[in-house]
Amino acid sequence: MVAYDERTALVVVDLQNDFADPAGNLYVRGAGEIVPLLNGEIARAGAAGTTVVCTLDWHPPETPHFARDGGIWPVHCVRDTWGARPVPGLRAGEALVVRKGTGGEDGYSAFNWRDPRTGAKGRTTLEELLRARGIRRVAIAGIATDYCVRESVLDAVALGFEAVVLVDAVRAVELRPGDGERALRDVERAGGRLERSGS
Repeated sequence: MVAYDERTALVVVDLQNDFADPAGNLYVRGAGEIVPLLNGEIARAGAAGTTVVCTLDWHPPETPHFARDGGIWPVHCVRDTWGARPVPGLRAGEALVVRKGTGGEDGYSAFNWRDPRTGAKGRTTLEELLRARGIRRVAIAGIATDYCVRESVLDAVALGFEAVVLVDAVRAVELRPGDGERALRDVERAGGRLERSGS
């Protein structure tokens, strides 16, 4: 269980309708199950003065991230649509919001992005936001273990943050069986920790 404080941030990754609702375009099995856990974590974090951040995939209608435009994913989380909205049951309160993939890039990590055509890389606003608040540790949960959660944790560690994955509050896409477990092993090899939520 994470002991929250003012030097910690809770980062809730992409808990959006297209991923967490069975009617979503890229539904991740079991994603809805983590909403109550994350509501408990958000409440615990808020009581401790912890910064809470919610990331959102926020794609344009056309992007090489989507299969129809040359990528690998079905159309999902198109900005200003139902699929891109946070799941209704998430009680995020005063959480800060970081949007990813806004310019058509691959936005797997909460910290960094990559242009799928040119390979050019850049950063989201998350690192700057955390540094400005003196954050040293991030607790990460959400969707999906084997993509956005994994990449966010690996980037957090590379940037010098202590990083924790709340293993009961993540769910995996599993394009290949076992991808979720492999992602968690990658996290541990990189220096991240695995803990359970306190809910």
